[in-house]
Amino acid sequence: MNDVKRKPNMPKRLKWYSFRWRIMLLIVILIALPSVYVAYCIHAATRVLPMGSGPAGPNVSSVPFQKIWSEGKVSLIGLGDSITRGLGAQREHTYFELLQENDDVQYMDMKGCGLRHVFPRLEARNYAQDYTVTREHVEKQLPSVPTYPPDVKGVVVITSGGNDLIHDYGRSEPTDGAMYGCSYKQAVEWTEDIKARLAKLIEGINGKFPGGCQIFLANIYDPTDGVSDPQLKGLPRWSDAVKVVSLTNQKIAELCNSFENVHLVDIHSEFLGHGIHCTEFWRKHYHKNDPHYWYYENLEDPNRRGYDAIRRLFLTEMIKVLPAWLRV
Repeated sequence: MNDVKRKPNMPKRLKWYSFRWRIMLLIVILIALPSVYVAYCIHAATRVLPMGSGPAGPNVSSVPFQKIWSEGKVSLIGLGDSITRGLGAQREHTYFELLQENDDVQYMDMKGCGLRHVFPRLEARNYAQDYTVTREHVEKQLPSVPTYPPDVKGVVVITSGGNDLIHDYGRSEPTDGAMYGCSYKQAVEWTEDIKARLAKLIEGINGKFPGGCQIFLANIYDPTDGVSDPQLKGLPRWSDAVKVVSLTNQKIAELCNSFENVHLVDIHSEFLGHGIHCTEFWRKHYHKNDPHYWYYENLEDPNRRGYDAIRRLFLTEMIKVLPAWLRV
């Protein structure tokens, strides 16, 4: 009777080995989570994203194109970077060419919806060049544009500023005109410089058309669909990428608002959900009806469907502006 009896309310002491399954589960989780993430990254970096088929972007009414907008001389001018030049698609499927004349076989819903149908005397010149930044658009492209006589109206399309952000792809320290990897604080100053150069470009173009012109300026899209993870496609990490793109687009919008004849073409919003996360249904910008990739293999430029979307966005803004302007 020397054994000491355990008191009824005294908690039972757990043996150390009763924790083994919990410890093992924790170890498995700690090993599995990084492995799953690494597998996801490898998959994201190597998979071929589907482009899809059919029309891309907003519907465009054919009604405005059933009447002539002007019998006078009109010059369509393209300025800027590789998006306006057309890298990533055959020439006839770039947005600059599609603005003039639709491919009725490829895009049957856009039959007749081209500027040549409403401007019988349209002349078109594209001065845009691949890999160029805003400074080159002012210093090299603008001087190439002739000064037109007063009886010529101008319609100008511009994509500019994107290369200022992505150059030099993280291969050198970020600086004005090659901002990749910069902090938001650095971008505050450099985006003001972008805005100033674009203002100079616009002022210069206005001077080339004494008879008047309307300018359509696109903002900058985000191939990461708002996730800010360009490293998935082999580029260096850039945690502030989305914030910098947003700030740049804010400056472009401010610039458009400061000129009566400059109109914002919002390609940024339309392209969200068509970047490197286009097939991931849990993402904020996932498009159930068109979960497809609108970018070229270089991640910078559109593919054929992306260019279709861009021309529709430009035409949508032009319909709002040009018929009424030319009737005055």
